[in-house]
Amino acid sequence: MENRSYHEQKDIEYTKALREYLAELPGFVTTYMRGMKQRMQTRSRLAYAVDLKVFFTWLHDSNPLYRDKQIRDISLSDLESLEPFDIEEYLDHLRLYNDESGREITNTETALKRKMSALRSLYGYLFKNNMINVNPVIKVDMPKLHKKAIIRLDGDEVSEMLDLIETGNYNCSDHMQKYREKLKNRDLAIITFLLGTGLRVTEFVGINVKDLDLKNRRVKVIRKGGYEAFVYFGEEVADTLLPYLEERESMSDVCAGHEDALFLSNQKKRICVKSVENLVKKYAGLVTSMKHITPHKLRSTYGTALYKETGDIYLVADVLGHKDVNTTRKHYAELEDDRRRSARDAVKLRNRDNKQ
Repeated sequence: MENRSYHEQKDIEYTKALREYLAELPGFVTTYMRGMKQRMQTRSRLAYAVDLKVFFTWLHDSNPLYRDKQIRDISLSDLESLEPFDIEEYLDHLRLYNDESGREITNTETALKRKMSALRSLYGYLFKNNMINVNPVIKVDMPKLHKKAIIRLDGDEVSEMLDLIETGNYNCSDHMQKYREKLKNRDLAIITFLLGTGLRVTEFVGINVKDLDLKNRRVKVIRKGGYEAFVYFGEEVADTLLPYLEERESMSDVCAGHEDALFLSNQKKRICVKSVENLVKKYAGLVTSMKHITPHKLRSTYGTALYKETGDIYLVADVLGHKDVNTTRKHYAELEDDRRRSARDAVKLRNRDNKQ
């Protein structure tokens, strides 16, 4: 691998995968993706391409006229010929279907909405650019998302988890105990870092050693959307980083191409998203079996703690890297409502204690 950053390398991988998908789809999808290049990251366009392939596969397989043709042969006039009830039929198909390998797929409400968003975006682009004259998708209601409770760790659960990582006081074999001791400083630094910054896991794994500024207790990250930002952290995070950084500096057998990575896997490569997810699942499972804790849930835990401490939803939005404060408000509406309720008795209109 050449001297590229983690995010540059991932973008190249996403670009190659996107091109593979586009090679199987109608040519106007490539035109659409090119038009979306300034508005969407490569990873997002790849996700849309994956979802659009599901649509065009369904359209191809459900149309007898295409039995001897390829998905690429689907034309703009075919899209124009669809009625709103056809789109509703596709939406119903998405709830349960078999993919190309025969595996049964059931889509969650979120997945359904994402797939419909991809289709709506494609039709919207084609209609806006006069490539089609009708847009049946806008006449179909988007799948409704039912509100779900926000899952996060409570304060005592956070303390217990960090204590367990630090002390190792949990049941495991002698072999695993030696293994645990070897990785203790790294694991404690990772979990504390996530809990103390609220970073997305994709932002976290891309951090390089040079991005860390311990003097000012901050780290430079590439945010969702591709822009750079500094995220600040407290003394507790800095204190757990120091022992790990000493170990990190002494490592001489780091795999080629991964020398810059701050956090390394057991194979001395940049730690990947899946490894971080497994790490969080492992340690969170020691303190709670009722909650499915992921790195994103640690992000929610941090956001909740920050909002309770400051009461500033705009600060929380900025620190979490939300472009729209309404995104933050949606996630922490319950806490905002608690604060509003607490305000009902804060203002006294008459001082009845002094009333004669």
